Amino acid sequence: MSEIICIANQKGGVGKTTTAVNLAASLADSGKKVLLIDADPQSNATTSLGFSRNDYEFNIYHVLSGSKKLSEIVLKSDIEKLHLAPSNIGLVGIEKEFHNPKNKHKELMLKNTLKDVEDSYDFIVIDSPPALGPITINALSAANSVIIPIQCEFFALEGLAQLLNTVSLLKKTINPKLSIKGFLPTMYSAQNNLSKQVLADLDRHFKDKLFHVKGEEECIVIPRNVKIAESPSFGQPVINYAATSKGSVAYKNLANALLV
Repeated sequence: MSEIICIANQKGGVGKTTTAVNLAASLADSGKKVLLIDADPQSNATTSLGFSRNDYEFNIYHVLSGSKKLSEIVLKSDIEKLHLAPSNIGLVGIEKEFHNPKNKHKELMLKNTLKDVEDSYDFIVIDSPPALGPITINALSAANSVIIPIQCEFFALEGLAQLLNTVSLLKKTINPKLSIKGFLPTMYSAQNNLSKQVLADLDRHFKDKLFHVKGEEECIVIPRNVKIAESPSFGQPVINYAATSKGSVAYKNLANALLV
């Protein structure tokens, strides 16, 4: 059975897609078979792996609407063991399905589609949209755990309580397996006092849910790094685009922390 990880935070611009893409790529680079599901209508995870709308006919919308099996839309990436279930802007149309009175299990649409492939991968990583809407609820309902990226900037913890309450509610109702895998500080700058303050706040409130390199006290942070920002425009994860950069090393450390 796959370990299914949702990357979620209803706040935009926190590094969700960057984390989903680079974590999936790092796990695949470690020899694991990985499926990255782009469940965001903005489809940034899809373009970050070098795919454009002309490269595929079907996407995750067709799976959630029942016209295709998940295995029928999967694309092979340039990383040998990393596959992608692509998205595009048409995914916004799936919300009409949630208002269909005939659909009695609307929160489980994504979970049910995973049965087609979950034995084929070691990890399934789901990139969710920046909202606590029906698509994100589906992603959390399908996952075993959630990683929450938190940018080290002003208002970083704003709205976090709502997400935590949603996770708690889903755990009590339709997904008892759901747990918080951890919080991931992103866009960290060691020269910035605000970054240090946000990290200190996270350490104070969620110390046991921060990721660590084995044997080291300092938690894993994703630095503010130009190579991370550049890599999507080249259609590559940062571990391919700039393998020795600080951003690449950070995501490899995160993958290794999950593999311990």
